[in-house]
Amino acid sequence: MRLIRAPNTVIGQHWVNLLAAAGIGCELHNRYLNGALGEIPADQCAPELWLVDERDEALARRILANAQDGPPPGGVSWRCNTCGETLEAQFTACWRCGALRE
Repeated sequence: MRLIRAPNTVIGQHWVNLLAAAGIGCELHNRYLNGALGEIPADQCAPELWLVDERDEALARRILANAQDGPPPGGVSWRCNTCGETLEAQFTACWRCGALRE
């Protein structure tokens, strides 16, 4: 079932990754149709996320809504346990060494 249209392929793939990390199967359709814009109507060229199992719809919509809102204001910075780098709250992996936030 189609879940949502993405504004572009990069954001669409990011959303796929977020849902996959939560165990929700989905596919990104229309990722290569930008080249057909003009030959095909614009509303049919946008990247779309399709759920593998429609029972995941409510959770998937909540995850995407939270992702679009961004981190809560005033989030607490964290220190990487691997390399000691200090990172802002919105990051879930260290930019320096790639270690995941614990």
